[in-house]
Amino acid sequence: MQGSIDQIYGNRVRVRVCGLLVEGDRILLVNHTGIRDGDWWAPPGGGVEFGEPIDAALRREFVEECGLEVAVDEFCFVCEYLKPPIHAVELFFRVTKIDGQLRTGSDPETADKKVIQEVKFHRLEDLEKLPAENLHGVFAYCRKKGQITALRGYFKL
Repeated sequence: MQGSIDQIYGNRVRVRVCGLLVEGDRILLVNHTGIRDGDWWAPPGGGVEFGEPIDAALRREFVEECGLEVAVDEFCFVCEYLKPPIHAVELFFRVTKIDGQLRTGSDPETADKKVIQEVKFHRLEDLEKLPAENLHGVFAYCRKKGQITALRGYFKL
């Protein structure tokens, strides 16, 4: 699958939006295959389309991946991932659920590959039990992985 990811997203700068949806002591994460060997959990999100406002892109991504309508709240931090041929700039926002039923959706850019395997809420304290390589790289910048919502600034992955 890595070859396909490189072909779809490689050799250009890709702007992505990601949402941090925390309900009580749980955070919503999406499990992707083909990104790494095995599971790879990351906050819901995806690419911003040309001419699409960032908040609209994030709301669209939540519907596509999770079946949820969200309100986009505060901007938290930005991550830059630069490992050619992939170069992504990711903007992370807090979001609040407005409506919808949680479901495992799909990524239209890779719908034929079924990249999204599962969507679920993880207890913040249980994130410590997941191997670092199975989580989005930004979790490495948290003293405790469950503190991701407290991050602010710029992070190079």
